[in-house]
Amino acid sequence: MYEQVEPYAQGMLEVGDDQQIHWEASGNPAGKPAVIFHGGPGAGLNPRWRADFDPSHWNLILWDQRGVGKSTPPASDPTTSLRHNTTQHLVDDAEKLRTHLNIDKWLLIGGSWGSTLALAYAIQHPARVSEIIIPAVTTSRPEEHAWITRGLGMFFPDYFEAFRNGVPEEDRDGNLAVAYDKLLNSPDEKVREKAAWDWNKWDLATMTGGDNDFTGTRYEDPTTRYLMARMVAHYWANEAFLEPDHILDNLDELKGIPGILIHGRNDFGGPLHTAWEVAKRWTDAELVILNDAGHQAKDGNSMDRAIAAAVEKFR
Repeated sequence: MYEQVEPYAQGMLEVGDDQQIHWEASGNPAGKPAVIFHGGPGAGLNPRWRADFDPSHWNLILWDQRGVGKSTPPASDPTTSLRHNTTQHLVDDAEKLRTHLNIDKWLLIGGSWGSTLALAYAIQHPARVSEIIIPAVTTSRPEEHAWITRGLGMFFPDYFEAFRNGVPEEDRDGNLAVAYDKLLNSPDEKVREKAAWDWNKWDLATMTGGDNDFTGTRYEDPTTRYLMARMVAHYWANEAFLEPDHILDNLDELKGIPGILIHGRNDFGGPLHTAWEVAKRWTDAELVILNDAGHQAKDGNSMDRAIAAAVEKFR
């Protein structure tokens, strides 16, 4: 692990549609470029990524996706429209950021939702990608969204019952992401707050393997709770604005690009099956399966160590 140095540069980039994205660059301005696609959607940039990159070697770029973190306008404001917040918009934003920073090629890292976005970017701009590291692999297919909003109820029936009962009775056997998306955009503040609470209680339980206590987490903050729930429900209700098998069907575009896929065997929210399918189709990628890991990288755990090892391999 390396020292988490402060950014040597940061700014706001106009990307169109009255949107500005916040970015930060740290490490060596003349070093090998790498960019982080954060998760969520809605999680925002995480400075802890800097601990995985030797600041004397890497030029590390972090950025907040539209409406998130310091990017504006904030999606945490229910009056902020999400009409111009889609996967294609975010892919275009990343490419505009690369051009703005005068970077020829960069290494991509994206985990969970960030893996879908990183892969979507690489498929569209393969000539601008040197390598790819994907922890907690997702491709945002409809069956992945259905699994996490309904299928996981087999493992967490107690939490699922509360999650399902959080929507009107007539919506409980339908697409729960669509139902929550409606609630989270209700004109009634109390409806929005309860929906954000219920959504995040379920999300946290599935990501941690059963612990949905908000204490000490970002979900303690009601603004963050609302932002996270609103953004995730927005993307899942719209199947990530991608054709159902867009990522899997276009992995041939990554031919010649080295990759490392890192996945925990105990990842409830994103089963290993997706990483396995990606690895079979992306022949230049290595799949690292961690028998003791779940969905999240935490300081010093096997997922965290595997990410650091992958970064070192591609230096």
